[in-house]
Amino acid sequence: MFGKLSRRAALWALASTLAAGAVQAQPPVVQVQDAWARATVPGQGASGAFMTLTAPQGATLVGVSSPAATAELHEMAMDGNVMRMRPLATLALPPGQAVTLKPGGVHVMLLDLKAPLTAGATLPLTLQLRDAQGASSQLEVQVPVRALGGSAMGQGMGHGAMHGR
Repeated sequence: MFGKLSRRAALWALASTLAAGAVQAQPPVVQVQDAWARATVPGQGASGAFMTLTAPQGATLVGVSSPAATAELHEMAMDGNVMRMRPLATLALPPGQAVTLKPGGVHVMLLDLKAPLTAGATLPLTLQLRDAQGASSQLEVQVPVRALGGSAMGQGMGHGAMHGR
């Protein structure tokens, strides 16, 4: 009888915990909108991924990874008359403010691609995050790959950009 009572108590506690968790659903640490990656041509070993990130409570993007490439957070900025690219260790996501990763600015750099990125495919990315309280989490994102556009190279992801490490 004691064994049955303990099992019932444990099941009741588990059901209560699950019900409380379902009612108190936490908002996502980061919301991702308009994600896309640039398609590549044969022999091209690098590309970029772009998106808009919003952290309702604030967060920090502390890393990014992909099974398709070495993924790094990068920033492009003018240094005199030369566009330079450099890796970023982290990216602050202020509470409720949209932060856009875009060509010619902060973006996800995809290096050493294992295969070409073809238009219509999806690129798996994992965003490593730290919320406002310091808790770490990961967000899996399936990023659509878009065909090269006429202005892609003119926005700093190709000709004339210097990659500083």
